[in-house]
Amino acid sequence: MTDPVEIRNGSIVTPHGVIEGGRVVLADRRVAEVGDAGTEPIPEATTVDADGNVVMPGLVDLHGDDVEDELYPRSGARVDAREAVIAADRRNAAAGITTKFHAIAFEETPSEDRSIADATDLGRAIAGAEETLCDNRIHARCELSEESVGAVESLLEAVPVDLVSVMHHSPDGGQFDDEEFSDHYVEQRDCTRESAATLAVRRRNTSTRQRIEFIGRVAALARDRGVPLASHDDDSPEAVDRMAAMGASISEFPVTLEAAARATSEHGVATTMGAPNLVRGGSLWGNLNAREAVDAGVVDALCTDYHPQSLLKAAFVDTGEPLATRVARVTVNPAEAVGLYDRGRLRRGARADVLVVDPDPTPTVERVYVGGREAVRTTRPDDARERVPTA
Repeated sequence: MTDPVEIRNGSIVTPHGVIEGGRVVLADRRVAEVGDAGTEPIPEATTVDADGNVVMPGLVDLHGDDVEDELYPRSGARVDAREAVIAADRRNAAAGITTKFHAIAFEETPSEDRSIADATDLGRAIAGAEETLCDNRIHARCELSEESVGAVESLLEAVPVDLVSVMHHSPDGGQFDDEEFSDHYVEQRDCTRESAATLAVRRRNTSTRQRIEFIGRVAALARDRGVPLASHDDDSPEAVDRMAAMGASISEFPVTLEAAARATSEHGVATTMGAPNLVRGGSLWGNLNAREAVDAGVVDALCTDYHPQSLLKAAFVDTGEPLATRVARVTVNPAEAVGLYDRGRLRRGARADVLVVDPDPTPTVERVYVGGREAVRTTRPDDARERVPTA
């Protein structure tokens, strides 16, 4: 049981629009009421005056790899996996993310501080984490190799995994050509040109037949476990067709507009793009511009990718759409893409994951409630806008 909380006088973002000067009541970990604030405050509740700020659902992030940065705050400087998970949890909560799918890369690229052993440690640490603020979940990103597929199979046997994706970062497909592949691993992953060239040869040598076999194994695992399957960096409509046939229900970071359109229009596959792409105004690598995809109506959800703070900001990028539509891309749409129908919207009976956001001059979280409990507060405890009932 949690004490009831009444948030009043905010701009309440509901699935159908915005209620100006409305109120949201949280009780027993659920949203108990959403509506007009014209009635008297509930005597037994803690009343929070949102004072014209935006009240919206907690953010749902399907793909954020920032926990890997917490594991290696500097290249070669590894910390304990449990410490990394707690640090990432706090960082994400402060950014308004209440449901976090940590995207852990199962691949052997030691020069960029990624290994199958580290990925396995992180997965186990997330599954066993205690005293966390967010709902932390595992997104296993599986590189198409025997070692990676075997490790993901083992992880699924040991702990709950909530999302699986397949990826094959190579110079002959997806988002990189030869030069871009080398530049990415040298400039973004601190590789030498020699190690990047070695990695390119190894990944290029994985035949098409082997890739299809590995994808089939991962897809069978996901199907047997009832875990959603995502594709990664689809570069053509045909790539989307192949993954949809394998059971993929999410297309992450489609590289071309044609691939994104095929996913949404032909297969009903949810497309997910990076919030940093939308906030920055373009892809770091010259791939599909998220704003272009939004304008074309082929973006279902946004994710943090590498920057947790970008997800909230993305909801306030003016795309010419109603605020409720933009908020849905970072709340209810990603939640429903992975079968979480209990959260992501402010309606009676929903899980009480709620944010109070000051939108100006830049969107900033003032309060975060996770399951009805206050997880983050950036206003002072003696702020006059809060009235705590006395005995």
